[in-house]
Amino acid sequence: MLALALALTCLASKQFVMPSAKPAKTYPAHDEHPAEAVAVGADPYDAGDKTNIFTVHYPEEGFLPIWVVITNDSEQPLSLGNMQAQFVTSSRAKLAPSSADDIYRRLSRPSTNGGRTYPLPFPTKKVKGTVSKQTQEEITNAQFAAKAVEPHTTQGGFFFFDVSGIPSPLPGSRLFLTGVRDARGNELLYFEVPMDLYLGGASK
Repeated sequence: MLALALALTCLASKQFVMPSAKPAKTYPAHDEHPAEAVAVGADPYDAGDKTNIFTVHYPEEGFLPIWVVITNDSEQPLSLGNMQAQFVTSSRAKLAPSSADDIYRRLSRPSTNGGRTYPLPFPTKKVKGTVSKQTQEEITNAQFAAKAVEPHTTQGGFFFFDVSGIPSPLPGSRLFLTGVRDARGNELLYFEVPMDLYLGGASK
């Protein structure tokens, strides 16, 4: 009983902690623009101990969290105000990041025990499932929110992609980032990060 109580206490006190943003080139899956001194790294949190940083197991809910970092080694700041991310699967399905509301709806979807239905007037069991304040804060805090990257710094955050119905979303897929602009407002060439680089690095 004591061990169970301790386990429940640890679970209740668990909180999301954002990973530290390492230089983009240190991640197996990355794309570098040497002429612009900018690099993007991507690290899917799809399985294993990595998913334990969250209080919710998002892959079981049909979401693929991808930790994205942008390293700016130039002498000028980068603007991310118009940046857009897109996850393109091997079958060329193009997925935009899920919003916080999209994730809330998935996590709070009504469900009944056993999924059984009965003809009225037999009483049915009440639906259950709400998103806790802790989970809402986790989703808000985890999502990529930086609007700029100062010179010689790195910014990071998560994009959550709805991959429900896609058995193996990572092999052959690519993450694209567009809309990154330099200090003069010029848009940089898009970044393309192959997820196969991550799979190859993870298997070593």
